[in-house]
Amino acid sequence: MKDADVVIVGAGAAGLSLAYRLMDSGTTRARTTVGQGARSAPRVVVIDAPKGPLRPLERTWCFWEEGAGDFEDVVVRSWERLCVRGPSGQNWESRPHPWRYKMIRSSAFEQFVDARVAVSPLAERLTATVDGVEETSDGVLVSGTMPGGRPLRLRANWVYDSRPLPKLPPARTTLLQHFRGWFVQLNPTNDVVQTFDTDSACLMDFRTPQPAHGLSFGYVLPLGPDRALVEYTEFSAATLPQESYDAALRHYTSEVLGLGSFDIYDTEQGVIPMTDARFPRQVGQRLFRIGTSGGATRPATGYTFAAVQRQSRAIAAAYRSGAVPAPPRPHQRRSLTMDAVMLRALDTGRVKGVDFFTGLFEQIPMERMLRFLDGRTSIREDLAVGFATPVRPMLRTVAELPLLRRSASRH
Repeated sequence: MKDADVVIVGAGAAGLSLAYRLMDSGTTRARTTVGQGARSAPRVVVIDAPKGPLRPLERTWCFWEEGAGDFEDVVVRSWERLCVRGPSGQNWESRPHPWRYKMIRSSAFEQFVDARVAVSPLAERLTATVDGVEETSDGVLVSGTMPGGRPLRLRANWVYDSRPLPKLPPARTTLLQHFRGWFVQLNPTNDVVQTFDTDSACLMDFRTPQPAHGLSFGYVLPLGPDRALVEYTEFSAATLPQESYDAALRHYTSEVLGLGSFDIYDTEQGVIPMTDARFPRQVGQRLFRIGTSGGATRPATGYTFAAVQRQSRAIAAAYRSGAVPAPPRPHQRRSLTMDAVMLRALDTGRVKGVDFFTGLFEQIPMERMLRFLDGRTSIREDLAVGFATPVRPMLRTVAELPLLRRSASRH
C-alpha cells in the first residue's frame, strides 16, 4: 500500500499537463502559507499503461497562444501566418497577431514532464494497468496490476482519470474527426523543385474530393523547406480503411499540392469525437475526469490541448488555495451551444461543410476566429460569427435542438 495526495490515471496530454502544473513552483511556494487555507505541495503519482493497446501511439498536438508559453522548449515548430484554401483555390491568409500556431509531439512533451518528475521528491510515475478506482471513507483506492503481475493498491486524497471512456455519453449529434498524416521529406529532381513556405500553416484546404456525408480537407504544417506534416481529415459518421486514407493522401500530395517525389519518414492517425454529449467532470466526491473524457475537446474543431492547459492550471490553483480541486468547465456554455447547432446542421445536410467553413473565414478575420474557437469572444462577436453562416438552416436547427432527445452513441 502506497499513499499519495493526488493520483493521475493516464499519461497523455491531460495527465501529464496536470502533473506539470501541480509540480509548478507556485505549488511549492504555497507551503509557506499552510494554516491560512492553503495546502502544502502534493505528493503526485502518475500511472501510465504499459506498452500495448492501452497506451496511445505518438501524437501531434497543435494549439495557438500569445507569445512564448510554458512549453517552448518542446515546440517543434510555430507559424505566424495561417491560411484556409477554398475548393476552387481561393486563399484566405493572415497573420493573426498576437497568436502563433504551435506544434508539439507527444514524445517530447512526455520527456519534458518526466524530467520534472525525476528531480521532484514529491512526484512519481508508475507503469500499471488500472483495474479499479473506488471511493472509500478516507479517500480513493486505485487498484491495478504492475509489470510482472505485481498488484498495485494506492490510496489517494484526489484522483484524476484521463483514460478514454469506453463509450461516449448520450448525444443529439455525434460525428467523428478522423485523419491520417504523412511526415514527408521532398526529393528534389532536375525538373521539380518544390519547397514549403515555412512561415505559413494551412489549417484547412478544401481542394479534396468531398464525401457524400460531412466534409474533408487537407492540412499542411511545414517543418522545413523540404519537410512537412501533410494530413487528410474527414468530419463524418464513420472512419475509413487505412488504404482509403493513403489513397486520399496520394491524391492530395500529388494532384493538389504537386509535391513530386518524396519519402514518408513517419505517420500518424487518429479519431476525435465531435459531439454535443455532456461529459461529467466530477464522478465522485474526490474522483474527477479530465481531458477528452472530461469534455476538454472542442466539439466543432477537435482541438483539446489549450483547454487541457486551462483546466490543469485551474485545478492546481484550487489545490493551492485549499478549495476542492475540481476541473472547471473547459468551454463556455454559449460556445458549446453554437457548436451543437453547427454539428446538427452539418449532420443533417442542411449546410454543406465546405460552404460553412469557407464562408466563415471569408467574412470573419482570422484573429477573431481564433478567439472565437478559444471562447474569448463577446456575445456581439459571437452573433457576428453566427450571421456569417447560412442563417435560415442554422435558425431551423436552433429551433429543433430543444426537441431532440439525447441517445446512446454508436461509437
